[in-house]
Order: sequence, then C-alpha cells, then structure tokens
Amino acid sequence: MLIANHLSWFDIVVLGGATGCTFVAKDELGHPFIHWLADQNHTVYVKRTHRKGARDQAIATAAALERDQPVALFAEGTTGPGTQLLPFRSSLFEAANYASRDVVIRPAALDYGSAAAEVSWYDEPAMNNVWRLLGRRGTLPVTILLLDPLDRSLDRKQMAQAAREAIAGMLDLTSQHHSPIGGCE
Repeated sequence: MLIANHLSWFDIVVLGGATGCTFVAKDELGHPFIHWLADQNHTVYVKRTHRKGARDQAIATAAALERDQPVALFAEGTTGPGTQLLPFRSSLFEAANYASRDVVIRPAALDYGSAAAEVSWYDEPAMNNVWRLLGRRGTLPVTILLLDPLDRSLDRKQMAQAAREAIAGMLDLTSQHHSPIGGCE
C-alpha cells in the first residue's frame, strides 16, 4: 500500500505509470470518461461523505490489497498547494488490518521540485489545471521517492501521522497539524 502526497491529477499518471498501482478515489470523479478510465485500472471508490461507511470502505480497499497490484492512497483526501502537506486522513489505513495477507505500507513522496506550486491543483477549477499543465512548455521534473515501510504495530492514526511526517521530511515541507482548507479526521 503506497501512501502519497497529492498535488494534481498528474500524480495519478506519474505514480500509476511508475508503479503499476491502482488507486483509492472519491466516488464522484466527474466526467463519465474519467470514471471509465479509472475503472480500467480497478480503482477502489470511496464515498468521503459517508463517514459511517468507513469500515466498509476499508474492507473494499483490503480486497484490492489482496490482488497483486499495489494500491495507492492519497491520504490528504484532496490536492494540496504543493508548499505544505494537508492533514492525512487515517480511516483507510485500517484496510491493511482487514487484508488476509501481510500488507506493507510505504509512504511515497512525489517530488516536483521547484515546480510543485505550479503543478498544484489547489483553488483552481479542474479543467483550468488540466489545460494549464497540458499547455506548459518544457519538461516537468518529478521524482517518486519510496520511503521506508511504516511500523505496522502503530495504530491507524499513528501510521497516518508517521507517513505524513516522513513525506514532509523528505520534501522539506511543513507538517502543520491543521489544514489551510478545513478540518481533518
């Protein structure tokens, strides 16, 4: 299970292309074509507004973890500004405990270097971000840093915090406990 920071829709192309992973995504992806594309990669859908369904969503994610394809989770639950990490949501970390096989949980830092804030899909309409990035001249530097696995003896909230701190440390970002866009779990 890969736990990654999330800046843009571009992260899906980068992380999926490099690792062959499937993703956990919100159930309201928007355009039907985008939903169809996600289906082709065995995406696990969660309904973020259904808090009472967190256990069922973790069990669905656990089923995906039992396949040979790695599962990636953007634990911030949304895209961030690129200059700091948003709080990590911990509920889906529980999926590793529901899986019938031993699951390794590894933070994955997506590093766009000095282009992070430019790549970020934060406070911008989706299609504006898509067209802006597709129209960008030149190359886009990005490195995926797979960090050390998390200690599985930690509870889900401790694992979420450990993943967040590991990614923040690797990217030299602030890891404040509050969100600039609202609360976290």
